[in-house]
Amino acid sequence: MTILLHILWNNVLPLSVMVAIGVILQRAFSLDIRTLSKLNFYLFSPSIIFDLLYTTDISGQLVARVLMFFAVFMALQYAVVELAVRGLGLNSGMRSAMRNSVLFYNSANYGIPLNQLAFAGNPYTLSIQVLIMMMQALVPNTYGVYSVNAHKSNFRNIMRQIMTMPIIYVIPLAFALRGFSVELPGFIMTPIGYLSDAFIGTALITLGVQLGSMKWQLGGKLLKLVLTSNALRLAVGPLLAALVVWLLGIDGLMGAALIVSSAVPTSLSSVLLAVEFDNEPEFSSQAVFMSTLLSVVTVTVVIYLLQIQG
Repeated sequence: MTILLHILWNNVLPLSVMVAIGVILQRAFSLDIRTLSKLNFYLFSPSIIFDLLYTTDISGQLVARVLMFFAVFMALQYAVVELAVRGLGLNSGMRSAMRNSVLFYNSANYGIPLNQLAFAGNPYTLSIQVLIMMMQALVPNTYGVYSVNAHKSNFRNIMRQIMTMPIIYVIPLAFALRGFSVELPGFIMTPIGYLSDAFIGTALITLGVQLGSMKWQLGGKLLKLVLTSNALRLAVGPLLAALVVWLLGIDGLMGAALIVSSAVPTSLSSVLLAVEFDNEPEFSSQAVFMSTLLSVVTVTVVIYLLQIQG
């Protein structure tokens, strides 16, 4: 019960307040959601990724093991969601939206504080979470952009769009600067810090603006699809992560951190992609919102079971 209340009070309620602010602002001023989306994609998201990678001490061996886990986990997760979308007989646009709602999870503004809570601020588990967050920033900006455009654009145009995403340049730049011990001056790092701090608030307000501008459907096919997405993300996700950890022989603190990292709700990236490229924004917004609410229970169960096993 203590863990549940802690997650509710420190994770879900703050997120909900920010989302509510976005809803209120949208109802009052009819904000331009595409402008908010572009700010997240091209400015705030790259800034927080650079800031964390540049300032976090991460060893090469840790990078290799986490990336191996991530590759196998994402492959299995993709296979499961592909079976689901084909079984449901979805059209191309909804297929990509469903895939994104399961494959892209909230490893930043939910995953990092959750990691700090579950592992009492352990710097080792935090570095694992930062690497997962890095990959969860890279994949939506590459595969995610491709998936929401594949059914309505040609490969060359999609690749041209992907190459405009700053995140694919920010990640190697951050690693290179840290690897060669290049110390950036304050007049550069201070603005990066400001932009990094702005990411979470702006992304959550963007979600609220999208929720506030759409007509909710509380039943029917859309609700079924949202709940299917939530089940694949919140229940099947951690189970697959546990399987991968076992297959790769990862145990102890690393194994637990990787499983916890997989248990978080759907990422705001799926909403930003849906809005930016006009691909099922109502489904994507509801999937994020519902999975965040349901995660209060599912994440608590995951943490509890890991404690039992430990």
